[in-house]
Amino acid sequence: MKKKILIGLTVFSLIFFVLTLYIIVIIETTTSELSNLIKLHQVEILREHLLINVVRTQSDLESGKGNYVLILTDTNNLGGEIEKCFDCHHTQNIKNRLSNLKNRFQEYEETVRRVSSAKGNVKGFYKEDAIAIGHSLIKELNEMITMTSSSLTEKTKLAMGKIEDTKIMLFVILTSGPLLVTVLSLVFIKSFTGPFNILLNATRRLKSGDLDYRIERLKDEFGEVAKSFNEMADSLKEQMLNMQRTEQLRVCGELATGLAHEIKNPLAGIKVSMEVLREDSSISEENRDVLLKAIKEVRRIELLLKELLNFARPPKPQFTPTNINNIIDISLTFSISIPHLSPDDSKAIKVLRDFDNNLPMIMADQMQLQQIFLNLLLNAVDAMPNGGTLAIKTSHDLAKNSIQVEIADTGKGIRKEMMDQIFQPFFTTKPKGTGMGLAITKRIVEEHGGNINVKSTLGEGTAFRIVLPVTLLSHSRESGNPEKIN
Repeated sequence: MKKKILIGLTVFSLIFFVLTLYIIVIIETTTSELSNLIKLHQVEILREHLLINVVRTQSDLESGKGNYVLILTDTNNLGGEIEKCFDCHHTQNIKNRLSNLKNRFQEYEETVRRVSSAKGNVKGFYKEDAIAIGHSLIKELNEMITMTSSSLTEKTKLAMGKIEDTKIMLFVILTSGPLLVTVLSLVFIKSFTGPFNILLNATRRLKSGDLDYRIERLKDEFGEVAKSFNEMADSLKEQMLNMQRTEQLRVCGELATGLAHEIKNPLAGIKVSMEVLREDSSISEENRDVLLKAIKEVRRIELLLKELLNFARPPKPQFTPTNINNIIDISLTFSISIPHLSPDDSKAIKVLRDFDNNLPMIMADQMQLQQIFLNLLLNAVDAMPNGGTLAIKTSHDLAKNSIQVEIADTGKGIRKEMMDQIFQPFFTTKPKGTGMGLAITKRIVEEHGGNINVKSTLGEGTAFRIVLPVTLLSHSRESGNPEKIN
């Protein structure tokens, strides 16, 4: 945010500075053009005035009626006007021409002076020379005026064109400048209000109950706010799920208690009665098979009731020093029978052990951990009916002071839409499953202060990852919760 504000202020300052500098340059250039044009016109006027004076002096000489004192005064003034021309011209060619003209005017003045002082025939001689010089000066001045007049007209046209262009440019700057500032202001305002609208929309989505909505593509301070919002949404969703699970546990507890009271005892009587009937010698073999199937279903119902009671009212963990690698080995012994088939059997499951032999002992309930691993291993075996690879890895995370157990198979995998349901009670994809195994597994792991997560790709396999803290038994054993090592 601060960076954007600084960039915006810098951009506005640069634009203002550039426009101001450009306007100053334009004004200075235009003023210089006008000044040069005025000087050129002044030179033109000076030349014409000089020509008028020469013509008047020449007219007085030719008529012989003029006062020679005034004629001499006029010729002296012509010399002064020639001197003024040197103040306006700077090129060497012009200076040479003016110097030549000045010399001619001096010669003209000297001849007129002789005419005024001479008498008799000499006076007429000097007069003719003065008139001849005057005609040549008039001719040369006319040529200079004619030559410079066309040039001055062209320069005036160019100067006026530049002035017109400058007017247009100033108009464009004065009209587009505020427009540009307005556009940039809108861009910067949008860069600020856009993230605010995204955050406001996100809070409304969250308020409406959409806990899966997340904010993306925000940067800077807004990105940090978005990150905090996403973390809050994750926390709210987790708390909501925990509340749902707590409610499910409460319902399961009430349901389990009722089932145990209302169903368990009559069910036991039914099972005993069917077992007695099955032993009767008068029962046909076909009826015996029917009774056996019924007894198995009763036992399945009893198992479901038992798992339901274990989930709703689990026994208090008994924490003892535990070696995770040993517990996994024991669970493998009970759960994996297929790997002991002949290596030539295409349906054999290959077990890959990658155990960390330096794992520290942890405080845990060994029977409950064995239940966890046994359940996950059996699920992995069931997922590979045509054989595959079962990989088990244990490791110690020193930074988090925890033990990690990964159990991965190359089975059928889990569909994406089922990933959020597999730890819920009664959810199962097995024809005869109870849907309580993974729910109980998750609960036991959490009671040990750990967590469990799963990754799966349909057709490639599934991997469960369990993280358990390295703990020691709390001095307050009544709490039943392990105390973390600092």
